[in-house]
Amino acid sequence: MPDEPALSTRPRDAALGTGLGRVLLLVYGTFALSASARALVQITTHFSEAPLAYLLSALAGVVYIAATVGLAVGGARGRLIALISCSIELLGVLIVGTLSIADAVAFPDDTVWSRYGSGYGYVPLILPFIGLWWIWRHRPTPAEQA
Repeated sequence: MPDEPALSTRPRDAALGTGLGRVLLLVYGTFALSASARALVQITTHFSEAPLAYLLSALAGVVYIAATVGLAVGGARGRLIALISCSIELLGVLIVGTLSIADAVAFPDDTVWSRYGSGYGYVPLILPFIGLWWIWRHRPTPAEQA
């Protein structure tokens, strides 16, 4: 039998490797698609009505895409992308959530992160904590790093 090419092995911390990881990727992927599509429609149809909100929705879409990719890929680079994305996501939802309540006039239309993601069942508030937990829980051990 001819030698078969070795299949590339997925890093242990890639979310694709476990059932819970796949659910996490499904949720992140869904938010990546929905936030990006929503922002695209808002920006192309009525940008002048709430430019800040629509640009923040676009930013959220980019952050969700990056987090999805980082979690799916795993490894040192994927973990770094996911860590940065989930951290930006957490800061975004806390800052935009607070500002959208404190200064509703500045947010005449909702973003994904408005009122801490209340329009999405507060999933945007909970999701970065789960993403950051995943990154921490599946970090490589010192033996794996050597």
